[in-house]
Amino acid sequence: MAQERFVLGIDNGGTVIKAALFSLDGKELAVASRQTAVITPRPGYTERDMVNLWEQNCACIRQVIAGSGAPPAAIAGLAVCGHGKGLYPWGRDGKPAYNGIISTDNRAWQYPEKWKQEGAFDSVYPRLCQQIMACQPVSLLAWFKEHDRAVYDNISWAFSVTDYIRFRLTGEAWSEATNISGSALMNVRDASIDRDLLAVLGIEEAADMVPPLRYSSELCGAVTAEAAELTGLAPGTPVAGGMFDIDSCAIAMSVTRPEHLCTITGTWSINEFIAGAPITGTCVAMNSLYAIPGFYLLEESSATSAGNLEWVIQNCFENEKVPEGKKLYQYLDELAGSVPPDSCDVYFLPFLYGSNRHPLAKASFIGLTNFHGKAHLLRSVFEGVVFSAKSHIDKLLSIREAPEAIRLAGGAANSPFWVQMFADVLELPVETVTGVKELGALGCGMAAAVASGVYKDYNEAAEAMVRISPPVFPNPKNSVLYRPKYEKYTALCEALDTVWNRFEV
Repeated sequence: MAQERFVLGIDNGGTVIKAALFSLDGKELAVASRQTAVITPRPGYTERDMVNLWEQNCACIRQVIAGSGAPPAAIAGLAVCGHGKGLYPWGRDGKPAYNGIISTDNRAWQYPEKWKQEGAFDSVYPRLCQQIMACQPVSLLAWFKEHDRAVYDNISWAFSVTDYIRFRLTGEAWSEATNISGSALMNVRDASIDRDLLAVLGIEEAADMVPPLRYSSELCGAVTAEAAELTGLAPGTPVAGGMFDIDSCAIAMSVTRPEHLCTITGTWSINEFIAGAPITGTCVAMNSLYAIPGFYLLEESSATSAGNLEWVIQNCFENEKVPEGKKLYQYLDELAGSVPPDSCDVYFLPFLYGSNRHPLAKASFIGLTNFHGKAHLLRSVFEGVVFSAKSHIDKLLSIREAPEAIRLAGGAANSPFWVQMFADVLELPVETVTGVKELGALGCGMAAAVASGVYKDYNEAAEAMVRISPPVFPNPKNSVLYRPKYEKYTALCEALDTVWNRFEV
């Protein structure tokens, strides 16, 4: 009788590492997680130690293998996904050239502004096919060139977090397509590193820092003996390219056709669909290469999502007395739900980690009086996150037809209250994936399954490994109430856009 085989997915978010082992029919057999400390040397800086990050990945892999009881030799393959943007620079001296920089970093905010003012952005946009953000490698490399030349000159490889962890597993340096195409270092139309494009932005030499290109389900080496000793994996285990975590979640939600549209709620609000060609010259911010070759990912995103709720819990509900027999998140759902939509006139701007409005916007509660309590504050946080997502989704729907349903993942998908609110505000049915909590890791497992020859492509992998829930439909009465609330939220954002420059750091 043939031995059962498994696939391993490793998801490196901005602060949390998760590893999960899956059977080939998509069952989540074991999960492990590790936290990494965020280093904030100055306001607007978010970093983490790259050596510690690798050590925590190793510990996570060891834990999930031990917890599953699966023989390491039965793991058919593995892949890594991670947060997009940011920068993980590897030095010419064989060590990290600096700390890893997370996608919430805003130190380089002036560079996208400068490139727009000087006309450089307009000249490269037809090749970039995306807006430039402060947290993208292109902006961070420009910042290092001007502010820390010693670091810049020592960089051998400008990695994403995905590429960095895979490099430590295999010893091979590659740029995976979904990650590098969201870096603003690539000619997205031609899927190539364009030295002339980078010269316009003043960092021509950065072209030499970008490793060769590979796609998400292509083999990118195998686990080395050294990495095997640290992780408990079998030496020679195949390692696939992996992908940007928003692609990984989309793959795990079976987003394989242009009709689909999905929303991912983590620290970032990621709203996306796929198309056969870039769509430029519109209000949509980002085109990048999708995990399925031949498709582009159209993305509207900002760091304005469920991470705001986590901050509020840590700072406002840390010592909350939860009724016996209830879990914290269930209790918070019920507390927020105790205030009807038309009884909460408090508005929360979910800009703790960044904004889709202004590069210097700050989070705010607006409309507070002595009448309001914790339930009002909590409901306003839930609503603010959904309103921010709606602003992105409205841009996507301005260039395409509405889908039959929105597919929702991330923290909000675990909250029935929040799922219903998404349906009510968006006025569309909402679907989630059942049976799996770690969608990013599942998408990686699917990449590993394709790369190791278990399935011929992502469509076949999705058919075997993904299960979509029945849709949650909008409540028409609530939708009517949310329309004017969203208009007021938008008006408040627009009014404050005029004052944020006074908060320059």
